Amino acid sequence: MKTRRDFIRTTALGASAATVFPRLLAGAPAAGDAGRFPSTAAPASPANPLTARHRNLYNGDTCIYFYNPELWQPEGGPFSARAIHRFVDVLQESGIDTFLINANASKAWYPSKVIPTILDGYKRGDREFFRAHAICVGITEPEAVEVFMDKQVLFYNQYLDLVEAGVDWLAETSTACRLRGVAPWVSIRMNDLHGHRNFQGSFFNLPLLKRKEMRLQHSTYDGMAGDLTYREGLNYELKEVRDHYFAQIREVVEDYDFDGLELDWWRQPLCCEPTASPATLTMMTDWFREVRALTQRRAARNGRPYYFGMRLPGRLETLKAIGIDVVTLCREGTLDFLCPSAFWRTAWDMPHDDLRRQVGERTAIYGVIEEGANAIPAWSPERNLTKEIRYISSSPEMLHANAAGKLVLGADGIEWFNFYVGDQSKVPGIGSTYALLRDIHRLDFLRGKEKHYTFADRGSTALAIGLAQPPFEAPPQVPVILQKNWRHSFRLPMCAEPTDRGLQLVIQLVLERSAAPAPVAVSLNGCWPLTVSTPNDRLLFPCGALTHHVRAHLGHDYQFPVSLVRDGWNEITVESGGDQPLTVVCLELGVMAAPAAPTGLASAAASPA
Repeated sequence: MKTRRDFIRTTALGASAATVFPRLLAGAPAAGDAGRFPSTAAPASPANPLTARHRNLYNGDTCIYFYNPELWQPEGGPFSARAIHRFVDVLQESGIDTFLINANASKAWYPSKVIPTILDGYKRGDREFFRAHAICVGITEPEAVEVFMDKQVLFYNQYLDLVEAGVDWLAETSTACRLRGVAPWVSIRMNDLHGHRNFQGSFFNLPLLKRKEMRLQHSTYDGMAGDLTYREGLNYELKEVRDHYFAQIREVVEDYDFDGLELDWWRQPLCCEPTASPATLTMMTDWFREVRALTQRRAARNGRPYYFGMRLPGRLETLKAIGIDVVTLCREGTLDFLCPSAFWRTAWDMPHDDLRRQVGERTAIYGVIEEGANAIPAWSPERNLTKEIRYISSSPEMLHANAAGKLVLGADGIEWFNFYVGDQSKVPGIGSTYALLRDIHRLDFLRGKEKHYTFADRGSTALAIGLAQPPFEAPPQVPVILQKNWRHSFRLPMCAEPTDRGLQLVIQLVLERSAAPAPVAVSLNGCWPLTVSTPNDRLLFPCGALTHHVRAHLGHDYQFPVSLVRDGWNEITVESGGDQPLTVVCLELGVMAAPAAPTGLASAAASPA
């Protein structure tokens, strides 16, 4: 592969680019829904300009235009600003009102004048520049390393194309947003560690990261799994670290035309040594206040608000242990918004209602939809393809369910994160469907639509362990092992549905296929338990090309009336009646079209407990 077009031809998606450029129509709520289900996500009062204007947020990383040049610049040639404008076109047509563009990983990826950049020292075609980073993405075999370097040359030459054409892609992003009425915000990663497996050699790493004394020494604890260098982020207790990040933040706030700033503490949730002392908490809170003052000065200069917030884990006490006192920052008005999330795999049970009680009413809270459903694998017999993670940008039902579960608990809107990965993966039959973004921040729009809920899982594969971030994520609810006559309840936020749309609820209990046959009772919200189920090796809904469970798993479908589903938290209880231990791999819940001839099972489920 000697040219960028060769690279594109060998890696292009099988899907037509036409699926990425839909002309969309806004979905209208069904007649009568507003009276039956007053929306908790109704447009905010004009007195709150943040939540009135910014409710459908899209977060894109530093490579978002460059992963799939065949989509954004299909005519080929040197990479140009046309790709940026086409991407923002799609966001605007898809109902996105706010675009958060990420400016950095460890180094700046835009042409920064104040901190090191990702292109420092790179000359077009210099393969050796990338060799030391191969191990950071798990590539060690000599032949694979050579292929990796070839691909990196083609990828980073796209950035050089822009530099040589005098295009600052970060500034161009803001320009493209302004032209289309999309609010431009900027996101800063606060401790990115993509180069952690080779601190000294990877071109990803800041010079500060090469110095062990600048890195955290106590961010792990006994028993943690995985490569623990992933926890050796920069230590914000050190003034040199704080000064570095403040310099970058000041640059993107003062020298670029944005209206909002997000500090991304999910890359990584590392700040100060745990457990932070009161003095450390005060120091960091003062530092965040300095950032706030920076944005306020820019707001005064612009004559319009400049919002300040964070993307972060939902466990606020754990964040306080590393020096980030979110509750204080929210209640005093330093933070305008929060985007609580899980890491890569979306949080199906994020307690937005509890977070609201903690931080008060003045801070907007967005529900973050991550691209990964969970680490329970799925299979495509047609393509002989197995994926350990379902990319939910390929599933309208999963996106509808995930958004509904967040909005019904009081989220003020939705932030999309890693949505583009469905395209980036370049897997035939899997891709990011941008049409699904429109109106998904409206609970009234979601009611009555088919939905596919599931749970975040503990994971048992190397992939799942690599994505886990203890102790910052809430402990997942599945899998669970049940002994004979043991009962276990699972909690999940869902939205109530209209009863006149021909919908039913199917709860699919996913078990190991080798499990001994035995009665398993399932109930929802205290209804009388059902013990009769239908074996099903298919997923409740396809996720792109993925249609089936892997051979090791088997679904067991229980049918319930959709009227049992409540707004807010719902409880699913499973009871094992077998003599052998039973592993509940996962629970999948589908709000789906009911069969034409209702069975007696569904009506029996409506009996009170």
